Amino acid sequence: MLNRLSSFKIISLSFLLLIFLGTVLLMLPVATNDGRGAPLLTALFTTVSASCVTGLTVENTALYWSHWGQAVILVLIQIGGLGVVTMAVALTMASGRRIDLRQRSTIQEAWGCSQLGGIVRILRFVLRLTVGLELAGAAVLAPVFCRDYGLGEGLWMAFFHSISAFCNAGFDLMGERGGGSLMAYAGDPVVNLVIIGLIISGGLGFITWADLFDKGWRWKHYHVQTKIILCMTVLLILLPAALLFFRDLAAEPLSQRVLMALFQAVTPRTAGFNTMDIESLTEAGRIVLVGLMLTGGAPGSTAGGVKVTTAFVLMASAVASLRMKTDIACFKRRIAPQSLQQAVTIFLLYLGLFAGSTFLISEIDAIPVIDCMVETSSALGTVGLSIGLTEHLSVASQLILIGLMYFGRVGALTMIYTLNNQYRPNRGRLPEEKITVG
Repeated sequence: MLNRLSSFKIISLSFLLLIFLGTVLLMLPVATNDGRGAPLLTALFTTVSASCVTGLTVENTALYWSHWGQAVILVLIQIGGLGVVTMAVALTMASGRRIDLRQRSTIQEAWGCSQLGGIVRILRFVLRLTVGLELAGAAVLAPVFCRDYGLGEGLWMAFFHSISAFCNAGFDLMGERGGGSLMAYAGDPVVNLVIIGLIISGGLGFITWADLFDKGWRWKHYHVQTKIILCMTVLLILLPAALLFFRDLAAEPLSQRVLMALFQAVTPRTAGFNTMDIESLTEAGRIVLVGLMLTGGAPGSTAGGVKVTTAFVLMASAVASLRMKTDIACFKRRIAPQSLQQAVTIFLLYLGLFAGSTFLISEIDAIPVIDCMVETSSALGTVGLSIGLTEHLSVASQLILIGLMYFGRVGALTMIYTLNNQYRPNRGRLPEEKITVG
């Protein structure tokens, strides 16, 4: 049966299977603090949010779920962050069995690799990188959390938040302390810088990290995609941070203001933690937030969104058109026309889903459009930032968010190839005719 499925269908179905198993586990009585188990919609929403590394919740993670339930959520985050297929192949490798060509091909599609060669070597690197960074993050966070919560609970908090940050999930165990999420640590440089570092590390993408480790500090030897991802990452951190620093955080003390501006610039792509009250953002701040959430991180990473490479190709195409150039070029390389075609398709799909879902939720629950934009972009970009609407939405609106989270994690191209039964090559080309645009 599996031999007849394409790699894209395997990726899509693997997440559905993970969601089913997670929902069943969270409905067990042992998963909640009251011993009754979670209702179907609550378990389903939480499972989708965790496995799609989003972070939107309908119940407070620290107060509603037991330690067993929190452990299930953490496992879902880890599997969802690396990808179900990646984890399955990793278990195959651990058992000593050989990785066949089909498994290699599926990982290639899941990560967006340009070639099949070296997949197993990259997989080993990815697993070592993930474990290393998550353990390092937990080790640095542990003294802070152990000081505030005691040894046992502090270690669990450090471990949970390190994995949640690296996988760009945004789930936290703070309860209502300090206003929720990491707001109680808004001025703590250790917590802020560690979480920021983990979010960026997970959002850069595994192929990017492999290229960085292979080439070292030799910038000119990096792949063009790596250069694009690094440049876009820096740009999408510095510009929003400056805007927040001078506008929405102007009333905060200077030292805390810098940390808060930097943290809020990093987390919307697509981690979901926050150290300031998102509801206090101005409308301009919320629009910036929506734009960052829809953009997301790098291909083949733990982040969602349309991806920074998609945004770059669209901007580069616009620049080329303004300069009356027929080719899209960057870093002394020409970008393939197929990349532009895919970028336009992805952008329009995300834009259509974002606009349509925003309109539907606004009509169903009679909520202002600007507020709905934050929730829908957060779900579609697998971010998890919220202005407090998610838990108050109707069942229909929550189901819409569930669909958006799944689409955002699986990815637009994967969904397109999944829904198309087979590739149909062009057997001929029709006559060309120019259409006037603009």
